[in-house]
Amino acid sequence: MTSTRSKADLFNAMGIGPVWELRKQESESKPSTMPSGVAFDGMSTAALTLESLRESVATCKQCGLCKTRKQTVFADGMPHAPLMVVGEGPGVEEDATGLPFVGKSGQLLDRMLKAIGASRTTNTYIANVVKCHPPGNRNPEQAEIEQCSPYLVQQIKASGPKVLLLVGRFAVQTLLNIKKPVGELRGVVHQVSLDGLDIPAVVTYHPAYLLRRPEEKLKAWDDLLLLKQQGLI
Repeated sequence: MTSTRSKADLFNAMGIGPVWELRKQESESKPSTMPSGVAFDGMSTAALTLESLRESVATCKQCGLCKTRKQTVFADGMPHAPLMVVGEGPGVEEDATGLPFVGKSGQLLDRMLKAIGASRTTNTYIANVVKCHPPGNRNPEQAEIEQCSPYLVQQIKASGPKVLLLVGRFAVQTLLNIKKPVGELRGVVHQVSLDGLDIPAVVTYHPAYLLRRPEEKLKAWDDLLLLKQQGLI
């Protein structure tokens, strides 16, 4: 367990005030499942390499987002890292750079990861449910998620993370297949099941939400501690 002094340093890095202890979790969630065999036309459900997936995503025209994107946003960080962070979709800055989480929310995510000894340059891989920027920064539509999520499933299988951090409701609902708010699902370790592959997953608020509601950062810190306690990163 991290010492009190080091916790204070990590709180400061995240822009949080006092040191709080992680509350004991008294229950565990039931494993959730994703449908097996999800794939696009012409895309086998057999394991694909991350590079071949990137190439498929770059030319994808499965939904209308291909008409308004500047470029697709596939991933950032270390492929095959033990930790994989899954967000919802690219914003304007991500659309411009082709990388996920590069704006203010990305800077906060980097500080959150650093607080538990993780980094996209060492032991973390980052991707989104939707690979193209929804115009006007709107939420991705269900049809767009359904068209794009098979890429995410194959991406997770190809990278082979030991643990997932699901940030925001679209990542949570897509991979856990549960239509509940983040606040009701955080605090326990879930299981994401993909064609027989079971991966522990921790749920937390999206960094963009934390920027709007900084008082929720204390809960996010609890979630990070829960992730760290899994001993997989």
